[in-house]
Amino acid sequence: MSFPSDSVNPHAPDSPRSSQSPPPAGVQGDLELELLGVATALYNLGTTVINDSTKERDKPKQVGARANDVVRQLATIDDMSQGIRAMVPLQVLADIDNARNPMQLTKERLERAATENQFMNGKIAAVKSYHRLLNEALAKNFPETAEYLDPRPEHTTDL
Repeated sequence: MSFPSDSVNPHAPDSPRSSQSPPPAGVQGDLELELLGVATALYNLGTTVINDSTKERDKPKQVGARANDVVRQLATIDDMSQGIRAMVPLQVLADIDNARNPMQLTKERLERAATENQFMNGKIAAVKSYHRLLNEALAKNFPETAEYLDPRPEHTTDL
């Protein structure tokens, strides 16, 4: 597997891991290395296409060999994928196809979930408060119902 020169960073600046950290152990790490190999092969193919298009037309072209490298890398990844049973949400794949960063998507979804959680906690607190006030008003205005109302203090789940 060949890599571009050190002056070219194959990782995006918003990559979840720096290029210096080791890949995870096991099949996932092997697959990650193969994906890096595909990225490198695609980079090499792109630079070869640019170089070959600027050279004289009578010289032999290397584009075919670089394209075959990409196909071999993709075939290896396809073979490796048969043993992996991880599910990737279709929306994540669509966002990648639309050039959106999956890490940004995850951040947005977590923020949305936290906001909705806070909103729901507010609703729950409002219902508990209403329940308490209703019981107090019923006990005050209808003393004969007081024994049937929930006499327990309000339960809290805070630790």
